[in-house]
Amino acid sequence: MRGLVSFKVVTVTVTEALFGYFVFVCYAIRITSAIVHLKALSTPFTDAPASFAVGVNSSGICGALHLADPLDACSSLLNGFRYDDTPSIRFVLIVRGKCTFEDKIRNAQDGGFHAAVVYDDQDNRNLVSMIGNSEGIWVHAVFVSNVAGETLKKHARAEECECCIIPSLGETEWNVLVISVISLLVMVSVLAAFFFTRNRRRNQQGTSHQLDSKVVEVLPCVTFSTARLSSYTGETCAICLEDYKDGESLRLLPCHHEFHASCVDSWLTKWGTFCPVCKHNMSTEASYSEVSEQRPFLVF
Repeated sequence: MRGLVSFKVVTVTVTEALFGYFVFVCYAIRITSAIVHLKALSTPFTDAPASFAVGVNSSGICGALHLADPLDACSSLLNGFRYDDTPSIRFVLIVRGKCTFEDKIRNAQDGGFHAAVVYDDQDNRNLVSMIGNSEGIWVHAVFVSNVAGETLKKHARAEECECCIIPSLGETEWNVLVISVISLLVMVSVLAAFFFTRNRRRNQQGTSHQLDSKVVEVLPCVTFSTARLSSYTGETCAICLEDYKDGESLRLLPCHHEFHASCVDSWLTKWGTFCPVCKHNMSTEASYSEVSEQRPFLVF
């Protein structure tokens, strides 16, 4: 019963841990995968969210797209707003270069914008994850390619152009998710098989963990004498580790090993069904037949 309870506890713990890992993977994929969508166009643009900015939620965010002035946003924006000027959401498009990503995002935030879209200043380069200090940053920020940035730049007409950042799972992210799910299923299957096998083995051992006292009483007894020492008997009981004394009653097992009768009787009826020395199993049918055959050879 204790083994079964332990099995259930461990299984639940492992399941909770794996579920937590799965949720973390899904959440990590969600916050690091998004697309920039311009409502005036039908083509979305893949982006790389900044590691230090606030990620978009599952519903995404939309707002009017403005062009930064200056375009690199390395200084305070001349076309900035105050956040209490209007309740509308405002995006700002910024070109990469001349200063750090963090400086650009902080200037955009100070300029009253809710999200910053930074595009590469050179073509045919991979997207990068913008790195910086997240302290005090509460706006959204993403990085897009040069082609995407130039296209957005042509349509950046403030209130006339609405831009959205929407969470999305790209091909790479789907591969990561699928591999994670398969890995979790394999791990769960292996752990379940391991614990099931171990629990079943324990249950099987538990059914024959003790011998009936009547079976033990059938085992022959001998009276110890220093004159009849043998390679099996020795001078010390392997259970209590006390030396044998002349006249003590020893119990003889089918494997021919001998112990204090009181010691081995307690062992076989309370602790195990095997010989403490050679591990010969006393619960098999062969052992019972051996016991029956040895019954006539009692030595006193």
